[in-house]
Amino acid sequence: MSIIKNRQYYKFSAYGFLKNLRFFDAFFILFLVESGMSYTQIGLLYGVREIFINAFEIPSGIIADTYGRKTSLIGSLLVYIISFVIFYYSKQFWLFMLAFILYGIADAFRSGTHKGMIMDYLKMNEWSDQKINYYGHTRSWSQKGSAISSLIAGLLIFFSGQYHSVFLYSIIPYLLNLFLILTYPKDLNHSFTQKRNSKTAVIMSIRTLYHTVKLPRVIKIINISALHTAYLKAVKDYIQPLMVNVALLIPLMTNTETQKKNGLVIGIIYFFIYLLTSHASQLSAKIAIRMPKSSPMITLLLGLSFGLLSGVFYYFNLWVIALLFFIGIYIIENVRKPILTGYIADQVPSEILTSVISVQSLLRTIITAILALFFGIIADTYGIGVSFIVISLFLLILLTINFVKKAL
Repeated sequence: MSIIKNRQYYKFSAYGFLKNLRFFDAFFILFLVESGMSYTQIGLLYGVREIFINAFEIPSGIIADTYGRKTSLIGSLLVYIISFVIFYYSKQFWLFMLAFILYGIADAFRSGTHKGMIMDYLKMNEWSDQKINYYGHTRSWSQKGSAISSLIAGLLIFFSGQYHSVFLYSIIPYLLNLFLILTYPKDLNHSFTQKRNSKTAVIMSIRTLYHTVKLPRVIKIINISALHTAYLKAVKDYIQPLMVNVALLIPLMTNTETQKKNGLVIGIIYFFIYLLTSHASQLSAKIAIRMPKSSPMITLLLGLSFGLLSGVFYYFNLWVIALLFFIGIYIIENVRKPILTGYIADQVPSEILTSVISVQSLLRTIITAILALFFGIIADTYGIGVSFIVISLFLLILLTINFVKKAL
């Protein structure tokens, strides 16, 4: 069934597009390394960010469901902007720590909120049967945003020769997104306070959330969904040193300054990666229909296997093959995300959907914090390739043991 592309559909799509115009994303690790950070320090910074996401994840979901999702998103965007400014001026470790903490708080108030608004909108219009297809299409615009973002960032670095300037440019799309959210219909704010006093609303939200997340089917979906996302989030920026090695193999712009060449090549590579993930997100509805119910577990194992193979080829300096397998992890994630979001929406009441997605994000942040810290430590000691192998193999063994236990 084709989806209806009305004005609100384009607003949802524009939000994702603007949100992913984070021009620093494609160069985050390179920026931190250039600023004097070791991989262990980077792992620590990532871990602290996830801890703060962890601390604010469920409260932010309850606040969004109780007091308004538009309000929550606007607050989140403002905190993001403050963190971008601090990143731009950061030269010391403690300033980087502050920027990561604010970024984590903003992430906590954003994650799940916009998905909840989309699912509510579909339910209000009696289009819930289109949730995977609809969310897949709007998410594909997020990936298009990432593609354009990478290309623009590459050009900015090519002409400026600096990584840190991209943080200031990232403020512009976030300000535009803030004004876009203000134009969303009031019905999507989903504020319980219009009907009840805030104390009653909070108590009811917490009680419903508690009973919902205890259901075995909800726990299973949350676990399967969180693990792959956490894995990708913990390791995704380490693709950047790999891209630098690929850039060295390209016999073009040999007289160009290394950082400028790297910036342009990395931006172009990311551009094509996100075009692929955008297409994968659009195909998720068709895949959900054709693949068996075990597809979440199959794709999870496939994604981790791609990570293991990427690490093996990275270790043997086969940069291009390692990069191709790494891209496979991105594609798997973008096929999974709309499918699993639709599965969760089918299992929980819409009025606490943001809170339940926040529980999923809470689990994801715990896993991400642990993986990011250990990845950084292993990478500093043995190299990025070995770190990929160890982390991926550990998760595959863990899943295999869990699967065997349930089969017995």
